[in-house]
Amino acid sequence: MVALHEVDTARGPVVIDVWADLGCPWCYVGKHRLQRAIAQRGDADRFEVRLRSFELNPDAPGEPETIESAFVRSHGGDSRVVLEAERRIQALAQGEGLPFSLERLNANTFDFHRVVHFADSVGLGLELFSAVQDRFFAGELNPFDPDALAQTAASVGLSPQRVREVLAGDEFADAVRADVAEGRALGVTGVPFTVFGRRFAAAGAQSVQTYAQALEQTLQAVTA
Repeated sequence: MVALHEVDTARGPVVIDVWADLGCPWCYVGKHRLQRAIAQRGDADRFEVRLRSFELNPDAPGEPETIESAFVRSHGGDSRVVLEAERRIQALAQGEGLPFSLERLNANTFDFHRVVHFADSVGLGLELFSAVQDRFFAGELNPFDPDALAQTAASVGLSPQRVREVLAGDEFADAVRADVAEGRALGVTGVPFTVFGRRFAAAGAQSVQTYAQALEQTLQAVTA
């Protein structure tokens, strides 16, 4: 882990900021590992996970395309490269009890991040992100369909009509850009990127054990 500037969090919740993108497989795996590391603690309620926006492919089109098509469009070459990588992480995810479909679609995620910021404004950002991402990787949801996204939002307690209103306009666009800019300032070039209580940072999907160690180290630092 990398040490950051110290911030006084001793009197409040220990915030775990996670920069992530919807379609990032390692974000999916890392999120569940982090949640398991928190859940196994007796003081799990001391930690607050906050999803922060990051676009791995800001130039992706709005119209959904297959993962293979997205890879060829962005990188050129043989799509078998990305399929082999997908199969490797599929095996890893399934070994950890996580469903992982190879039939997912890819599209621009900026609007999705705007909806997550709306959800976060009423305290449901993590719940929405998790519900959408988990069903997306399970092959059960096309999150780029406004109606499907609105229905999933309703399942976590959000107004589906309000979600449609957000999607139809540009609300929370500045919040998404601010997250991305802050991440860049911290040196984020890929995700997941996790910041523990503004004390330490870890790039990439860590093991449950490493996340557990980071949680303990952070709690010790903020209560010292």
